[in-house]
Amino acid sequence: MNIIYHEQGKVFHLFNDTVSYILMVLPHGGLGSLYFGAALRDREGFEHLFERAHRGMTTCVFADSRDYSLDAIRQELPTYGSSDFRRPALNVLQENGSRILDLQFKDWRVEDGKPKLAGLPATYVESPSEAKTLIITLEDVPTGLCVELLYTIFAEGNAIARSMRCHNAGMEMLHLQKVMSLSIDLPDTDYEWLELTGAWARERHVERRALATGITAIGSRRGHSSGQYNPFVALVRPETTEMQGEVLAVSLVYSGNFEMLAEVDNHGVTRLQAGIHSTDFDWILATGETFQTPEAVLVWSNEGLNGMSRTYHRLYQRRLARGTWRDKVRPILINNWEATYFDFTEEKLLAIADVAAKCGVELFVLDDGWFGARTSDHAGLGDWTVNPDRLPNGIDGLAEKIEARGMKFGIWVELEMVNEDSDLYRAHPDWVLSVPGRRKSLGRSQCVLDFSRQDVVDNIYEQMAAILSSGKVSYVKWDMNRSITECWSHALPAARQGEVFHRYILGLYDLYERLTTAFPHVLFESCASGGNRFDPGMLYYAPQAWTSDNSDAVERQKIQYGTSMCYPLSSMGSHVSVVPNHQVNRVTPLHTRANTAYFGIFGYELDLGKLSAEEIAEVKDEIAFMKEYREIFQFGTFYRLQSPFEHNVMAWMCVSGDQKTAIVGWYRTLNRVNDRFARVRLAGLLPDTLYEDSRSGARCYGDELMHYGLITTDGTTGEPHPEDGLTTDFDSRLYVLNAVE
Repeated sequence: MNIIYHEQGKVFHLFNDTVSYILMVLPHGGLGSLYFGAALRDREGFEHLFERAHRGMTTCVFADSRDYSLDAIRQELPTYGSSDFRRPALNVLQENGSRILDLQFKDWRVEDGKPKLAGLPATYVESPSEAKTLIITLEDVPTGLCVELLYTIFAEGNAIARSMRCHNAGMEMLHLQKVMSLSIDLPDTDYEWLELTGAWARERHVERRALATGITAIGSRRGHSSGQYNPFVALVRPETTEMQGEVLAVSLVYSGNFEMLAEVDNHGVTRLQAGIHSTDFDWILATGETFQTPEAVLVWSNEGLNGMSRTYHRLYQRRLARGTWRDKVRPILINNWEATYFDFTEEKLLAIADVAAKCGVELFVLDDGWFGARTSDHAGLGDWTVNPDRLPNGIDGLAEKIEARGMKFGIWVELEMVNEDSDLYRAHPDWVLSVPGRRKSLGRSQCVLDFSRQDVVDNIYEQMAAILSSGKVSYVKWDMNRSITECWSHALPAARQGEVFHRYILGLYDLYERLTTAFPHVLFESCASGGNRFDPGMLYYAPQAWTSDNSDAVERQKIQYGTSMCYPLSSMGSHVSVVPNHQVNRVTPLHTRANTAYFGIFGYELDLGKLSAEEIAEVKDEIAFMKEYREIFQFGTFYRLQSPFEHNVMAWMCVSGDQKTAIVGWYRTLNRVNDRFARVRLAGLLPDTLYEDSRSGARCYGDELMHYGLITTDGTTGEPHPEDGLTTDFDSRLYVLNAVE
């Protein structure tokens, strides 16, 4: 790992054993993009990678250089209005109405390690030897605007973390109207665009399409990262597969409005950008003030999509998630929501807990309805005190009874929202985001609290601290069930209303930071009507998230497959739910529901007391199996083998750190008659090691399993499987492979 500056060509080279990032100071004083990809040996003279040419009818920053139009030069921080007509990365409105900038290279420095980003989540290091950070300062002399570009390269892995700081060292007030965390110009356009898209209950489905001349973009203007588009995109070569080929991806460590785009110009250059969405963003930067953008994590891989994912998984699992629970296996939980919804009493909850404890469940979670006047979703949000009619012995009393049964206790909250029918709203109607004299749009009968206000954040912190201070609550599921509308703060002047969306997210991060710091023993799980704010920003504070409100096993296979493109299994809440499923009314076998949920943070969303004796026995076996292998599921190396978006059969696997144990999940949506022989090629095994299948006793070497494949079926239908009985629709099997010593 090193960062070298070559003075002669004014070239910076960041590199480690696997990746290089090269940029240079351009003749006009800006920064140019030269290369990002496989590691190159360092040498003098990388400036030959700088390309310039006369492009006919162009305008140029140098009157005597017709071959120097910024419109045809690859750049690191492009601005609009001075001969580059593509999308800018920085747009600053000045007091005279101009947005023209001339950012000139001023200086640079290298720091060991990685600096924290003020008020924002970001990747981190635990030792200065783990990374180096290049900080390049550019200055616009007329305004006094100083911009610092931060580039961090890690000792291991093919990732570059990048962000930007804007500091007003001048005398006039500046309006930041677009501040991209990342902008890089790539020297060709032979890419396909891969995004994670969907909606509530079908989040993070994989879509892939070819880039074409023009702009391909995704983003959110909902106030949260959204289930419609995840803040992650990958540019993949047309021939790239899960296991081979080149990938260049970017993930934004942010939970609010965002934009990601690829602009293909008419001269074969692809401009890739990521950052806060510029719609409704207008940040006043007064003299002496600094604005820090969120961090973008850029990853390159020549080992296909799985190689890209492994880089993100390692980095986000070990150096984005934090705290007591980062490296711990997570408790197996049961949540009462789909068992009772709002219709519960303490006695009913304890009845569910009794069965759960006998099955080996480790954590009982009380979902919505325990607080205020909360007997439906029309009242009570904002009043975080226990409802004595529901829980006559309070939270602590119920928690003690749960702990007496050998389990820990957790609660559900929705801290960012308020019902109009609540004591909090009646006392502070100006604490919600709303425009005076205009109708408020409601979602789930609730308004959004104005987290851009410190007094609002302080109030919610104090209410939650009172609940958590007894130490009886071990887990908090933090939900958020609606997008932001009428985004106007009663506490800010008109000129600063363009700051509210971002200030809201900063307030959210502040509350998370204070609670996780004050109560480090509590396991926080983020949620946003399921997976509608499943992003790296949340992972910094809560090491796991509820992946989707859709708990159907077949749908979850797609959702979890897509989520794994960027996020580790240790971040995915995945539970066994009741059938018929409450979202799609599908009936799937209990073993398939469990076989899907194992690949994540395992739990149950049902009333175990309503299961048959045979089903309870199966649940006990499932829990015992998960306890034995959850270290591998949650912290092993994960591989996607066959896509549910392309095949009737899906497969994935986890491999232990020493590569001596592998668990393969095989899933078939619809049964087939007299079908072909089938096998699935595995990955991540030791080629010369002999593995034994714990189901059949068959022994195969790792190279055979990876190149010929694991035989999964002989294609016949109706013949009973030796362990699973007759094959059916929505069938699945797990294969545990252990190295033979």
